[in-house]
Amino acid sequence: MPETPGDSTAFHDLTAFLAIPRVNGLALSPDGKRLVAAVGTLNAEGNACVSGLWELDPASVREPRRLTRSRKGESAPAFATDGTLYFLSGRPDGDPAAVEEAEEGSAVWALPEHGEAILTARHPGGIAGFCLARDTGTLAYSAGLLPGAADAAAHAKLRKDRADAKVTAILYESGPTRYWGSDLGPDEQHTFVRARGGHGSPVDAGGQGSVSETETALSPDGTRVAHTRFVHGAVPDRCRTVVVIADAATGEQLRVIDRDGFVYSAPLFTADGTGLICTRQLLETYETPYSYTLVRVDLADGAESELVPDFENWPIGATVSPRPDDATVWFAADELGHSPVFRRDPDGTVTRLTATGTYTSLCVAPDGRTLYALRSGVDSPPTPVRLDAAAPDQEPVALKAPGGVGRLPGTLTEVHTVADDGFPLRSWLVLPEGASAERPAPLIVFPHGGPETSWNAWTWRWNPWPFAARGYAVLLPDPALSSGYGPRMHERGWGQWGGQPYRDLMAATDAAEARPDIDATRTGLAGASYGGYLANRIATLTDRFKAIVSHASLWDLRAFQSETDVSAYFRRIFGDPLTRPERYEANSPALAADRVRTPVLVVHGGKDYRVPVGQGMALFQDLQRREVPTKFLYFPDEGHWILAPNHARLWYATLLGFLDHHVRGEEWQRPELV
Repeated sequence: MPETPGDSTAFHDLTAFLAIPRVNGLALSPDGKRLVAAVGTLNAEGNACVSGLWELDPASVREPRRLTRSRKGESAPAFATDGTLYFLSGRPDGDPAAVEEAEEGSAVWALPEHGEAILTARHPGGIAGFCLARDTGTLAYSAGLLPGAADAAAHAKLRKDRADAKVTAILYESGPTRYWGSDLGPDEQHTFVRARGGHGSPVDAGGQGSVSETETALSPDGTRVAHTRFVHGAVPDRCRTVVVIADAATGEQLRVIDRDGFVYSAPLFTADGTGLICTRQLLETYETPYSYTLVRVDLADGAESELVPDFENWPIGATVSPRPDDATVWFAADELGHSPVFRRDPDGTVTRLTATGTYTSLCVAPDGRTLYALRSGVDSPPTPVRLDAAAPDQEPVALKAPGGVGRLPGTLTEVHTVADDGFPLRSWLVLPEGASAERPAPLIVFPHGGPETSWNAWTWRWNPWPFAARGYAVLLPDPALSSGYGPRMHERGWGQWGGQPYRDLMAATDAAEARPDIDATRTGLAGASYGGYLANRIATLTDRFKAIVSHASLWDLRAFQSETDVSAYFRRIFGDPLTRPERYEANSPALAADRVRTPVLVVHGGKDYRVPVGQGMALFQDLQRREVPTKFLYFPDEGHWILAPNHARLWYATLLGFLDHHVRGEEWQRPELV
């Protein structure tokens, strides 16, 4: 039975936990007076999370006000220069003939401050993303075109012809063929541009390649558009992403930002329109880890300059002031279990603005003096906040917003230790209420995915607090390859996924178990993706854990490298298994299956293309053959993540039941509905 004392919290009831509203992206109006957030809530049936738009008061005086309520939901809010609010939605537009078309995907809608939403742009099959020019209201959006289709009308006809013929086949002439949980094709995403109030067909500014994050930007005056394009190399391992700049009125390609050995993404025009800021990634190799930085490309001559050359961590989510005379750049970056906001002044000076928390969705006020953002942490969900745009290491002001989790069923602290190579290690440790030397808590270790990420933000999928509500302490370690600890952290684990990261994780576990409020005799481990790989690796190297949960995990690395949607990335790190088998032989858990003794719960989604389901099935079968106590929780309709609320509830219940049985010695109780 649960060991947590005290009153119940939302985390003691999985239904209540999954019903908590989730605040997503922010948008700030050009005059700085209106702040809008996308907020996800459960639908009436409780089986899906639907996003709606809420207006928040930047001064945090007025209560939040809901703006939209359609059954399909609304997302991706953005303001035009006149204050009109644009968003994506799959809602019908009132025309009965359009209802069927609306079912096919999202369209762009415009909502004036007073009045009803108006359909602005629709494309057969739906629009994936959009952006607006700051000064003119020009609209750019990403949508698909089938091979042979010159425009939306031809695309619609080809879609109908395929549907009428019951054809779903796709002919690939180059790879990749999948991305995360989706099959790529047969259509290719293109960037379309339409002037504000324009009529007729939008301008096609070019294809984005078969892999796209719909990263599109418009210059402030709406004359140029930039988007990412996936480029197929002569061989798959040479694939990369470039940034294309095109004339917004004609679609003519003006410049391609591309250098051998680098990947470019996340284009953002400077406030004066003379430059483009991009994220530049050093492409990983067998010997060298990848890394990120920010660069500015001069639109006149193409000259490229690094904005933060001495910054050791990886900048993400950059934004700029709307003032043309202000070249300040703000960004976030993982750092020691947080992801603070940083300010880069025109002279190159970088200042950290926040001391704690993880920040996303940065919005700059018109005068450049105030920032709005979403702040989260391991102990707090994303919350809209207000920041001084220049003050170092400040505490943000929380704004009134939907959501809130109430009291947590425990406390958050840190664990520090030193690795076997002398590198300092830190981890988060969630302690349940009542944990003490007199009543030590059982421990669950959560290795994170990635592997180039870190535990620094709230997560709804692998949230430690339902486990704390059950009486478990949860260790969230950042071993070698984790982000936010400088380049040495990546170098220490490069190419040896099961080597230094494993030893770091064991050192962190030792440090946690040495605490008097932790029961070292009752420890389990649960991980997903790369964390699931580490779970499998650990199962072959030690039997110190009472139980292991392996979700969406890598088991046979030779098979994985040819099945995954990121085969090129993986082979650049591990090499060709036929000519360079060393890393596969040293790191593949499947080769040491005979050593596994620990009970294992295998979890996998049938539509997982990042770590294909064959990895989970092989793991389950290999353990069964060796008579290892094992169970397999399979979600045929889920991908790499278990997203449907009813499935997420079942996921938490199964993990908790499995751990209760093997870590605490309680009787196994099969979850309902499976």
